Amino acid sequence: MNKLLIVSEAQGYLLSALKKKLEEAEYEVKIAPAKTDELSKVMKDADAIYIFADEELAQMQQGLIYLKDTAVEHDLPVFITGDTQEIQTIYGVLPKHLVQKEFLRPINVGEVAEEIDSYLKTCGKHTKKKILVVDDSGAMLRNVKGWLEDKYQVILANSGAMAIKYLSTNRPDLVLLDYEMPIVDGKQVLGMIRSEMEFADIPVIFLTSKGDRESVMQVMSLKPEGYLLKTMPPEDIIKSVDDFFERRKAMGK
Repeated sequence: MNKLLIVSEAQGYLLSALKKKLEEAEYEVKIAPAKTDELSKVMKDADAIYIFADEELAQMQQGLIYLKDTAVEHDLPVFITGDTQEIQTIYGVLPKHLVQKEFLRPINVGEVAEEIDSYLKTCGKHTKKKILVVDDSGAMLRNVKGWLEDKYQVILANSGAMAIKYLSTNRPDLVLLDYEMPIVDGKQVLGMIRSEMEFADIPVIFLTSKGDRESVMQVMSLKPEGYLLKTMPPEDIIKSVDDFFERRKAMGK
């Protein structure tokens, strides 16, 4: 049974109706306010988060930061309902790439429940191969997600540090890794991956604009599965990822 956490500062008819609709679709639904102590009790078991925003919730900075960190750490899809201003305020804390769908008020409860259910059944964390994309460019992260999300579950990390934090508690099927990033670059990230026994064998393919021979040779000893250039046509990048998983399948992995 999928478990959905609804985060809301107020409860009323709409939330009750949405909860009922989701329970009819065989979801276990919990409702909690955007307070860190309350969220910590219920988020560890959640498969998805639905934020029912209002003016009060949009100002709950600590709770939203906790939601963001937990969504990244446990790879939880996020959905948001609110008006335009409330949603934009939340985006000041919660990166857009974590949010799967926005529902502007007023909402149709049935349609919201159907959209959430459809997403989790087709793109939920147990249904597709999981790819972690690491790049400091938000535009590139969005592009790669758009290219791959029809076939794969795509998790985004906008820094090497965020990637390492994610990998400490999660195991993707593939990492697509940028080379040039501030503070912790791609070579350092791959070095840390290979140095830790728990995830040393996670496959990594570089996806980067740095294609000179010296840069490529510097990382070959760390045994990446491949080296792709961002200048490649998107269809070639998609095919390279598809081919990688086909080879793994043929090898029984």
